[in-house]
Amino acid sequence: MNLTAMNQSDVCQEYSCPERSVSFSVYVILYAAAAAVSLLTVCGNLLVIISVSHFKQLHTPANILILSLAVSDLLVGVFVMPFHLSWLIESCWISGPVMCSVFSFLTFQAPSVSVHTVALIAVDRFLALSSPFLYSEKISPTVTCIATIFNWLFSLIYNLTLLYINDFTGVMCPGECLYIIDKVSSLVDLIVIFLMPCTLIIILYTHVFVIAKKHATAIRALQIHNRTESSKNRVSDKSERKAALSLGILVFVFLLCLLPFYILSLTNFLKDYSFSKVINSVLVLVYLNSSINPLLYALLYPWFKKSVKIILTLRVLNTDSSLMNVLSLNS
Repeated sequence: MNLTAMNQSDVCQEYSCPERSVSFSVYVILYAAAAAVSLLTVCGNLLVIISVSHFKQLHTPANILILSLAVSDLLVGVFVMPFHLSWLIESCWISGPVMCSVFSFLTFQAPSVSVHTVALIAVDRFLALSSPFLYSEKISPTVTCIATIFNWLFSLIYNLTLLYINDFTGVMCPGECLYIIDKVSSLVDLIVIFLMPCTLIIILYTHVFVIAKKHATAIRALQIHNRTESSKNRVSDKSERKAALSLGILVFVFLLCLLPFYILSLTNFLKDYSFSKVINSVLVLVYLNSSINPLLYALLYPWFKKSVKIILTLRVLNTDSSLMNVLSLNS
């Protein structure tokens, strides 16, 4: 929860732990649903992490970025989502000051890493389609790993600096886990974490789909003159366009989940402080994206389905299982 500066007594006056107003059966159902969503998020992203890390065939630049996104989503599933959902159900923070500090930091760190990783995915697809020869020569898994590590370090340093500048001690109120961010820091955070990367994502993916359409038109023209050669080119280009489309769906869903929260945050910033618990509820949609991503991988990537099957049947424990062909469904 990101609050702009205000008097601590006003915060504590506004937030208090109400008495539970729902029946016990509803209470149990809410907690069961929260546990199920959190477990789905953790298990789904663990399967993505194991798949990309274990199978050497999946050590590609695009998949390394997917791995980075899955690690960020896993952190959300373990340290953020359960506590946030519990907070919403109880209308009160019950997890203590230590978990409040961990929770608060990761509500900054995880979205920061995720947004910039999605921006890197957009850059990756743009280079793969616009400059395929340069991409194949210069963009290796090692280069992508370095970019990914830099992304995590940048987010870590940026968020620690942001919290340090704002004297990250939280607001000590009974049953609350709040932190105060001043107006300048809030504006900087909005620009760095949302406006700049999302603008880049939209611009690059617009170019990606324009380029993909041009490639498809060119391939159809080549088929008239040389069916054999165009067939070879068509396989490679179709693979790149399919990857762009799959990742485009991933990016679109990601932006769809983030937009409501940041629109409300921007609205709050542009007027005098008037925090609404609606924003806290809308944050659930941001965190749910971490649950949705593994489901999208299952729908969009045959290699993920095959990897999961190998993992769940414990064939992953076999010698040389990392060399197994998990891309055969694409051939």
